[in-house]
Amino acid sequence: MSNLTEAEIDKLFSGAPQFFARSHGSGAPHPSVAFPLNEELAIRDLTDFAPIGDDAWGSVTAVPRLIRRDPTTIPSPTAKTRPHFNSRCRERPGMLSMQGLEKGTVGYQAALELSVADSLQEEQYGFHTLGSKAPPIVEQRQRLIMSNDALRHLDDASIMEQLLKVEERYHKGQAPWRRKSQELYNDLFGKVLYPPTRTLDPREPHGLAVQIHALVKVLAASNAWTDFSRVEWRIRLGQILWGFPLDDEVSDGCSIEDGSDAQDRSEERYWLLLQILLACELLIRLDAITEGEDIATHLLKKSDVHKFEKEANASVRWSLVLARSWLENITVCKTNASSNSNSPESPAPKHWLTALTSRMNLKHEHMHGAHYTDHTQHRHNATTEYVYTLQGRFPERQVDGLLHFARKLRWPGLEESTTKISENAMTLRQGSPINIPVLTSDIRRSSYFGDVQASTGKSLTVIRRRKVDAALHACGWLSKSYVSGLMLPGEALPHFLMSTLLESDSEAIAKLGPVANLCGGFVYSNKSFWSTACIVGRVLAAGRGSVECMGWISSDVIPQNFHDGWVSVTAEDMRDDVTRLGKKARIWGKKAVERESNVLGDAELTDILPADFIIPHEATYESRPPSNIRIEFKTLAFPTRPDSSNSTPSPEGAKTPSGSREAINPQSYPASMAFSVSHDATDQDINIDLSLKNDVYFVTAHPCAASSYVKYLKSPSSPTIQQIDVGGHDFNGKPTSPAITTGHPLHRFYTYAAIHLTELLNRPISTSLEDLMKGPPSHGRSSSVSSRTSIGNRPQRVLVIDCITGFAPPPSPDTDMPSLSRMSSISSSFALEPQHTTPIQLSSPQLERRRSTAPPNLSKYERVDPPPPPPPQTPGVKTELGARRRQFGSDLEILVRAFCAAKGWNALISRRRRSCLACSIREAGALGWRVVIRVE
Repeated sequence: MSNLTEAEIDKLFSGAPQFFARSHGSGAPHPSVAFPLNEELAIRDLTDFAPIGDDAWGSVTAVPRLIRRDPTTIPSPTAKTRPHFNSRCRERPGMLSMQGLEKGTVGYQAALELSVADSLQEEQYGFHTLGSKAPPIVEQRQRLIMSNDALRHLDDASIMEQLLKVEERYHKGQAPWRRKSQELYNDLFGKVLYPPTRTLDPREPHGLAVQIHALVKVLAASNAWTDFSRVEWRIRLGQILWGFPLDDEVSDGCSIEDGSDAQDRSEERYWLLLQILLACELLIRLDAITEGEDIATHLLKKSDVHKFEKEANASVRWSLVLARSWLENITVCKTNASSNSNSPESPAPKHWLTALTSRMNLKHEHMHGAHYTDHTQHRHNATTEYVYTLQGRFPERQVDGLLHFARKLRWPGLEESTTKISENAMTLRQGSPINIPVLTSDIRRSSYFGDVQASTGKSLTVIRRRKVDAALHACGWLSKSYVSGLMLPGEALPHFLMSTLLESDSEAIAKLGPVANLCGGFVYSNKSFWSTACIVGRVLAAGRGSVECMGWISSDVIPQNFHDGWVSVTAEDMRDDVTRLGKKARIWGKKAVERESNVLGDAELTDILPADFIIPHEATYESRPPSNIRIEFKTLAFPTRPDSSNSTPSPEGAKTPSGSREAINPQSYPASMAFSVSHDATDQDINIDLSLKNDVYFVTAHPCAASSYVKYLKSPSSPTIQQIDVGGHDFNGKPTSPAITTGHPLHRFYTYAAIHLTELLNRPISTSLEDLMKGPPSHGRSSSVSSRTSIGNRPQRVLVIDCITGFAPPPSPDTDMPSLSRMSSISSSFALEPQHTTPIQLSSPQLERRRSTAPPNLSKYERVDPPPPPPPQTPGVKTELGARRRQFGSDLEILVRAFCAAKGWNALISRRRRSCLACSIREAGALGWRVVIRVE
């Protein structure tokens, strides 16, 4: 038996994903999956996450991304793309990877990054209120304003005028202004900053490098600016611009309090707008250099680049992300105050979407921290004063995205909601002016959340995903944030989408109440909706009829004895997950991640034998499991929950005798699920109750594509491979197994134990994972095969749960739909294809996955769900693809996920025709997880 050559190994593992964690600058390593042995784009582009499906949702991530638009809709208006500066900062976990191909799952990258999530950072020092800041912050801001080499004094009008000028420059593109470095210098140091006190670059004292250095120096000043690398401030960005005390509350476990009054809030809005201005000034200069114009590039020295990389901290880089979002999505409208003031006879419109704009009337004195500034000297007379309005550039795009979100989730009464949103969009398009709402006696009411915010701030060190509660009402800042498009990357967008949908539906607000648990779930109009941050949502997502879209799951399953209302679910983090956060996280073990998922295991490249590999299989039993197994999901219940009618918040917010609304402290309850199991070996149904007490996660096993040209000849006396054919030989007529049928081989370094789901359910619930994996490996060992150190006694690393063998196919409304037969990155949460529509064919023959050897009726196991309500047809647009696409899901998959939640097992979901078992076991090794769920 001869060693395999490097060329043979390359062919053998063609189409096999390989898993990495590599450092890119500061911070935690970056997880990635690659196909280094392939050049075909159809294989290299395989992913384990669903693509972004709408232009309105593109702000969810800071990394470059492609948007897979619905071909039946008109392209949404969006900003023009051109070369631009990359700030090289991104959210953690990566939001692209937070929606795996399997519903309710995440991808490989997100699974590793959850343990180093942005939400684990400590709160920003001194920023514990939306209003005036702590004394150290005030003092630092005073120093910036009063220093002779930092900020000039700018009143509100000056900031807005500069923002108008920067906006014009940004959207001119390759206009001549980029070559006028002297003009930019004069404008920056004449109106925004004081000029440098010493010459920084004798060759080019007025160059872009000097301007960039000055701006970075101010923005990098500690204890002065809002740090948007913190999740809590990314969520509250819109609250600073459009929110009002005690009207737009949000609770996410932080100790951030509301400002004392509207004037206190306007203080912080001033500093936010100043930060945005400085970041925009910096961004347009960095863009000018990035676009490669000669006047910029030949004058830029390596030392300038190193200085920028050293001084531009995370706060500066996130300010640049904010500046990009501002310039791409916001426009400042300047109007004469006297001609646009609303009279008492013509009140502002009450439509929720018209509140997108926030008018800034610049007729007030302002206190910059403790530094009082009299604006009287800067005022104009009444005939020349202006009002500045912040408006979204693409409100139609955002509203279309909201309707898309509602259609995907099959929102009740969508036809009425569509009409309402369209009318509001027309009102916004006409530019209807509005005024800032005036606070009335409502300012005296207590907080919706009481002391919850203050009491939960200490537990941030063990929270991978923030639990967000928010007060909802028409014209709220959550809706304004979404419709404006001014959103920062991270988990905020799913909150904004659902909040905007609810705030636009008055019937929903009346039934559900004014407080939303945006990381829990709710029941509305005989449907339930769950955040993917909730374990119930991640489990129910595996069922028939469930749909996932942008962090939310819709399901036809209604909790037992529960009517319309919000549900807060309690679940515990596993001890192993909690102890591996931050610097102790798996992601920091870069070498271990790659070593424990290597296709060659621990072997040397020069000493690889065919007998070192096996073909893993989930069905390796001494006695065959029962056949015709049927599983039925019975109920979802909250055993300790009181009657929902007593705990659902009052629709209008019940008022106390003193006239203030009562604080609503949301209660959390454990969830449980009941199932019945039957098969040919039993005469009666077996009832199973499982408690979803652990906050586990599920990962979509990464797709792979085994070569159709590789064949295996198995050893007659052992489970190992005797010979591998990568050159088209026939092994002298001996029966062989093509790789396209069996998948990739697995090196002997990896060990696993397979167990059938019915056997797992028969074990006591207290049986540990270690006990289940005791015994000989599923694939066996032969110590005489290799002269290397024996690893036959190594304990099994991975438990494979067989959810394929012997299970009866669930009923399907479409028995003619063929089973999935291609390796692809198609999400299981897509809607269904119409029966008479020709499916999209992938061009590469390498993607052809194994042919099914099961009986023809087994294809019915892949369930086809009822189609969602069809979207409104746009005149003149030809429908090439219908609204119906394939979906997977069954009560069986709900059961196995619920079992993992009861046991506290994070698990990979490995779908047989999407990824082979060998690649799934290797991915489990990369993650440090020990359970693989194998489904059809």
